[in-house]
Amino acid sequence: METASTIHTDFDLCYRALLSRDARFDGRFFTAVTTTGIYCRPICPATTPLEQHVRFYACAAAAEAAGFRACRRCHPEASPGSPDWNVRADLVARALHLIADGVVNTEGVRGLAQRLSVSERHIHRELVAEVGVGPLALARSRRAQTARLLLDQTSLSLTTIAFSAGFNSIRQFNESMQAAFGCAPSELRQRTCPANNGDGKLTLRLHYRPPLALDPLLAYLERRALPGIEEVSAGCYRRTVAFQRSRGIIEIEPIAGKNALLVHLQLNDLSELGLIVQRCRQLFDLDADPAAIADILGADPLLASLVEAQPGLRIPGAINGFELALRAILGQQVSIAGARTLCARMVTRCGEKISEPQGSLTHFFPTPEQILAADLQGLGLTQARIQAIQALARAVVTEGLGLERDAERERTNAQLLSLPGIGPWTASYIAMRALGDPNALPATDLGLRHAFEAHGLKTDARSILSYAEKWRPWRAYATHYLWNTL
Repeated sequence: METASTIHTDFDLCYRALLSRDARFDGRFFTAVTTTGIYCRPICPATTPLEQHVRFYACAAAAEAAGFRACRRCHPEASPGSPDWNVRADLVARALHLIADGVVNTEGVRGLAQRLSVSERHIHRELVAEVGVGPLALARSRRAQTARLLLDQTSLSLTTIAFSAGFNSIRQFNESMQAAFGCAPSELRQRTCPANNGDGKLTLRLHYRPPLALDPLLAYLERRALPGIEEVSAGCYRRTVAFQRSRGIIEIEPIAGKNALLVHLQLNDLSELGLIVQRCRQLFDLDADPAAIADILGADPLLASLVEAQPGLRIPGAINGFELALRAILGQQVSIAGARTLCARMVTRCGEKISEPQGSLTHFFPTPEQILAADLQGLGLTQARIQAIQALARAVVTEGLGLERDAERERTNAQLLSLPGIGPWTASYIAMRALGDPNALPATDLGLRHAFEAHGLKTDARSILSYAEKWRPWRAYATHYLWNTL
């Protein structure tokens, strides 16, 4: 299987994708044209350049480092992210997730290296070898891309955009935008942007590779919507979000006829805007490659008709990994409705109320520290369940348990399994949704057993694991296809 670190080195493959404007490769490599000094997405509608004038790069930052400027027609900054790093989940993949979350902006390369438990030199060397540039260049490109999106899609002032994108000064903002796009930020904003309708909301477009099976994704989220925290209504997902500095409400809804979703953000602080946008992309699995998934799963007679009936099925991710893990514990051996009730009681007791409730959205999900400080008696939880929840919160606060996309999956799995009340099913479910592991497989799941039984297959965990070898590296997607039949 081609990966993000190698696909751009296959010139013939990339050029064929360029000729056909193949959307499957959007975001997986970028095309630079030596005669114009511009780099584009593979789907750019511009006239295809001659082979001798083309260079291919693994990421936008590498093209920029080579002296190319971003195309103003196809907007490389709006392309979906590469799905390859979720498959790999190695050191480079974890570093890229952290950079996308803004860690280099706030903690520098030293902070990035410390989070990964390696030296600054080592992570620089590994990134250069895989994607062509080091962490500083990647972070600079990410800031410029975020700023360009805000320039293009909002009416925010240039100063607000600069600091929301993660720049430390206006001078740094101007220099980076000049290098990435060949002009000053004010020149990029050549048209009047729509106002925010007076409601304080910021609206952005999140692009994805088609197709996207949105109805089953929203149905999955709606069945599990946590009262006070989230709701799904009329095809729109809404929820409260709380990060270190930014908190507020997000809304996500489709755009008719476009391969994009609209995200409306109402935040008290925009300094973590890039992080929140990344979490929204992860929640709706917008960086997935549905064609690659269909190629593997569609070849299995057990799944072929399901893949054909629901092309582009996505795995719901998580805005907050701790929240997802806690809800997974509460969902053990109870119905979905029962788990929602238990969790809603916990939110009411432990979570912070939002200052101005909006409809059914009234609280922020409690932090691990709030869970540890709270009395969980009288909520209808067994003592064993209370101990499991407190152990999870303690592991996050004091033992460095990582529950986001940048976590080291094997270590996280081992830590989870060492906690009371967490077994293989729960650990796999957390890996699937919080860690974004596309190969996670809850082999002991009752729903999987029912699906296998309905097709006359053996239903013990060993047999399911053996059969699922043909699904690699998309076993989590296969699981969701089978869950949807129940």
